[in-house]
Amino acid sequence: MSVCSEAFARSRYQRVLAASAKLLLVPAAVMLIVTAGAARAHHSFTATYFEDRNVTIEGTVLQFQFRNPHSFLHVQAPDENGEMHRWAVEWGGSSQLSNQGLAGSTLRPGDVVQITGNPGRDASDHRVRMRYLLRPADGFDWGNEPGETFD
Repeated sequence: MSVCSEAFARSRYQRVLAASAKLLLVPAAVMLIVTAGAARAHHSFTATYFEDRNVTIEGTVLQFQFRNPHSFLHVQAPDENGEMHRWAVEWGGSSQLSNQGLAGSTLRPGDVVQITGNPGRDASDHRVRMRYLLRPADGFDWGNEPGETFD
Protein backbone atom coordinates (compact mmCIF):
# COMPACT_ATOMS: atom_id res chain seq x y z
CA MET A 1 0.00 0.00 0.00
CA SER A 2 1.38 3.40 -0.88
CA VAL A 3 1.93 6.21 1.63
CA CYS A 4 -0.87 8.17 -0.06
CA SER A 5 -3.30 5.25 0.23
CA GLU A 6 -2.41 4.71 3.90
CA ALA A 7 -2.94 8.40 4.70
CA PHE A 8 -6.28 8.37 2.89
CA ALA A 9 -7.38 5.19 4.71
CA ARG A 10 -6.33 6.68 8.08
CA SER A 11 -8.19 9.95 7.46
CA ARG A 12 -11.31 8.06 6.29
CA TYR A 13 -11.13 5.89 9.43
CA GLN A 14 -10.84 9.03 11.60
CA ARG A 15 -13.86 10.60 9.86
CA VAL A 16 -15.92 7.44 10.45
CA LEU A 17 -14.87 7.39 14.12
CA ALA A 18 -15.77 11.06 14.55
CA ALA A 19 -19.20 10.51 12.94
CA SER A 20 -19.82 7.47 15.17
CA ALA A 21 -18.92 9.46 18.27
CA LYS A 22 -21.39 12.18 17.27
CA LEU A 23 -24.12 9.59 16.73
CA LEU A 24 -23.53 8.22 20.24
CA LEU A 25 -23.44 11.69 21.76
CA VAL A 26 -26.97 12.63 20.64
CA PRO A 27 -28.79 9.76 22.47
CA ALA A 28 -26.61 10.31 25.54
CA ALA A 29 -27.55 14.00 25.60
CA VAL A 30 -31.24 13.16 25.22
CA MET A 31 -31.07 10.67 28.11
CA LEU A 32 -29.34 13.23 30.29
CA ILE A 33 -32.07 15.79 29.63
CA VAL A 34 -34.88 13.29 30.25
CA THR A 35 -33.44 11.95 33.51
CA ALA A 36 -32.61 15.44 34.78
CA GLY A 37 -36.23 16.48 34.19
CA ALA A 38 -37.56 13.43 36.01
CA ALA A 39 -35.24 13.99 38.96
CA ARG A 40 -36.27 17.63 39.17
CA ALA A 41 -39.96 16.67 39.06
CA HIS A 42 -39.67 14.50 42.18
CA HIS A 43 -40.12 16.84 45.10
CA SER A 44 -38.71 16.77 48.59
CA PHE A 45 -41.25 15.74 51.25
CA THR A 46 -39.57 18.10 53.71
CA ALA A 47 -40.17 21.02 51.35
CA THR A 48 -43.87 20.15 51.03
CA TYR A 49 -44.84 18.73 54.46
CA PHE A 50 -44.06 19.30 58.13
CA GLU A 51 -42.48 15.91 58.80
CA ASP A 52 -42.26 16.60 62.54
CA ARG A 53 -46.05 17.14 62.89
CA ASN A 54 -49.12 14.97 62.49
CA VAL A 55 -52.71 15.74 61.68
CA THR A 56 -55.70 13.37 61.62
CA ILE A 57 -58.64 13.81 59.29
CA GLU A 58 -61.80 11.72 59.00
CA GLY A 59 -63.95 11.90 55.93
CA THR A 60 -65.29 10.33 52.76
CA VAL A 61 -63.16 9.11 49.87
CA LEU A 62 -63.90 11.10 46.71
CA GLN A 63 -61.21 9.63 44.46
CA PHE A 64 -58.25 7.25 44.64
CA GLN A 65 -55.56 7.94 42.03
CA PHE A 66 -53.46 4.78 42.10
CA ARG A 67 -50.43 5.79 40.02
CA ASN A 68 -46.70 6.43 39.89
CA PRO A 69 -44.64 8.15 41.15
CA HIS A 70 -47.14 8.89 43.96
CA SER A 71 -50.76 7.94 44.48
CA PHE A 72 -53.28 10.45 45.79
CA LEU A 73 -56.36 9.83 47.90
CA HIS A 74 -58.85 12.71 47.76
CA VAL A 75 -61.01 12.94 50.86
CA GLN A 76 -63.87 15.29 51.79
CA ALA A 77 -63.23 16.09 55.46
CA PRO A 78 -63.53 18.98 57.90
CA ASP A 79 -60.56 21.08 58.97
CA GLU A 80 -59.87 21.97 62.62
CA ASN A 81 -62.68 24.60 62.45
CA GLY A 82 -65.26 22.14 61.12
CA GLU A 83 -65.24 23.60 57.59
CA MET A 84 -65.40 20.92 54.87
CA HIS A 85 -62.56 20.72 52.33
CA ARG A 86 -61.23 18.39 49.68
CA TRP A 87 -57.95 17.05 51.10
CA ALA A 88 -55.20 15.67 48.84
CA VAL A 89 -53.49 12.83 50.67
CA GLU A 90 -50.17 11.86 49.07
CA TRP A 91 -49.25 8.20 49.25
CA GLY A 92 -46.75 5.81 47.71
CA GLY A 93 -46.63 4.97 44.03
CA SER A 94 -48.79 2.15 42.68
CA SER A 95 -45.75 -0.12 42.25
CA GLN A 96 -44.69 0.30 45.86
CA LEU A 97 -48.24 0.00 47.24
CA SER A 98 -48.95 -3.07 45.08
CA ASN A 99 -45.94 -4.76 46.68
CA GLN A 100 -47.61 -4.05 50.04
CA GLY A 101 -50.87 -5.74 48.97
CA LEU A 102 -52.89 -2.70 47.87
CA ALA A 103 -54.67 -2.27 44.54
CA GLY A 104 -56.50 0.48 42.71
CA SER A 105 -59.76 -1.00 44.03
CA THR A 106 -58.69 -1.06 47.70
CA LEU A 107 -60.38 2.26 48.39
CA ARG A 108 -63.56 3.39 46.65
CA PRO A 109 -65.55 6.63 46.53
CA GLY A 110 -67.87 6.71 49.51
CA ASP A 111 -65.54 4.82 51.87
CA VAL A 112 -65.20 6.58 55.23
CA VAL A 113 -61.57 6.75 56.30
CA GLN A 114 -59.43 8.14 59.10
CA ILE A 115 -56.02 9.35 57.96
CA THR A 116 -53.07 10.44 60.04
CA GLY A 117 -50.12 12.05 58.35
CA ASN A 118 -47.81 15.01 57.96
CA PRO A 119 -49.66 18.26 57.19
CA GLY A 120 -48.69 20.38 54.21
CA ARG A 121 -46.61 23.49 54.84
CA ASP A 122 -49.35 25.64 53.28
CA ALA A 123 -52.49 24.95 55.33
CA SER A 124 -54.73 26.39 52.61
CA ASP A 125 -53.65 23.53 50.28
CA HIS A 126 -55.26 20.90 52.58
CA ARG A 127 -52.53 18.37 51.85
CA VAL A 128 -51.40 15.44 53.97
CA ARG A 129 -48.57 12.95 53.51
CA MET A 130 -50.04 9.55 54.43
CA ARG A 131 -48.64 7.82 57.52
CA TYR A 132 -51.63 5.77 58.71
CA LEU A 133 -55.04 4.91 57.28
CA LEU A 134 -58.03 3.20 58.88
CA ARG A 135 -61.33 2.27 57.24
CA PRO A 136 -63.58 1.76 60.31
CA ALA A 137 -66.32 -0.10 58.41
CA ASP A 138 -64.20 -3.25 58.07
CA GLY A 139 -61.07 -2.47 60.10
CA PHE A 140 -58.78 -2.28 57.06
CA ASP A 141 -55.69 -0.31 57.97
CA TRP A 142 -52.32 0.62 56.52
CA GLY A 143 -49.22 2.01 58.19
CA ASN A 144 -48.95 -0.13 61.33
CA GLU A 145 -47.07 -3.11 59.94
CA PRO A 146 -43.33 -3.24 59.18
CA GLY A 147 -42.74 -2.22 55.57
CA GLU A 148 -45.94 -0.22 55.28
CA THR A 149 -44.15 2.97 54.40
CA PHE A 150 -43.29 4.88 51.26
CA ASP A 151 -40.72 7.32 49.99
